[in-house]
Amino acid sequence: MCNIIIDNNLTKSKLNNMKIVDSKLKSYREIFRKPLGFTLIEVMIVVAIVGILATIAYPSYVDHVTRSNRAEALRELTHIANLQEQFFVDTRNYTGDLSQLGLGSGTTFTTESQNYVIAVSNFDVNTATFTLRATAKGVQASNDSACLTIDITDTGNKVPVACWEQ
Repeated sequence: MCNIIIDNNLTKSKLNNMKIVDSKLKSYREIFRKPLGFTLIEVMIVVAIVGILATIAYPSYVDHVTRSNRAEALRELTHIANLQEQFFVDTRNYTGDLSQLGLGSGTTFTTESQNYVIAVSNFDVNTATFTLRATAKGVQASNDSACLTIDITDTGNKVPVACWEQ
């Protein structure tokens, strides 16, 4: 009989210990429970940060693209002016027809990115002078209002200077 009482006591104490351990685990689970998602405030903070970064970065990006497109026009103007000089060395005259320089099939040349049209604006056979003009078109014309036209002459004069120095 004594064994049974001891066994019952042991059984009771084991059950009591299990309840204590089980209740402790339950409280630990509640304390250290991982969140299953984001709160609305966290999402709104992220949206606000992304919005601030976008308002700073986008104008800078547009300015960079505009300047790189302008650099293409400057490169092409210089290249065509060099072709004009080579043509002058060969024929002792400049040409108003860019197809004679191996560019396109007429008096105008469109850059590779399609943002500028280059033409010989002032051409005089008698005085042996020329002016090449790059005219912005499309998106470039709306983004680069300060440099809608860029010129280079037979003497190397570059107008407007501000567009060539940037």
